[in-house]
Amino acid sequence: MAGFGLPNFGQLTEAFKKAQEIQQNAQALQDELDGMEIEGRSSDGRAGVWLSGNQQPLRVELDPTLLQEGQQATETATLEALKAAYEQSTATMKGRMEELTGGLNLNLPGMGG
Repeated sequence: MAGFGLPNFGQLTEAFKKAQEIQQNAQALQDELDGMEIEGRSSDGRAGVWLSGNQQPLRVELDPTLLQEGQQATETATLEALKAAYEQSTATMKGRMEELTGGLNLNLPGMGG
């Protein structure tokens, strides 16, 4: 029956193949992001925070001179380093996802594009 506005079978098959390929590549990307260590540093370099590409906290490094300046300075520098690591991790994840889905145009409702 015609008239339902569905893509022809060939287009649909191609779209499913592409979606399967993306799913397989997404798993590889997940593994790659898990293995990354993205460093963020405070502006003075005395606080460092490392996140995975999936934004899992990995470790924190604080310079002893920073600790001597007290709680407020330590908290401020640590937060600054965390924000830097988060921004870098987000940008990395977004860039990798764009590479993964680049060129995909299924023209499906709700998919944007």
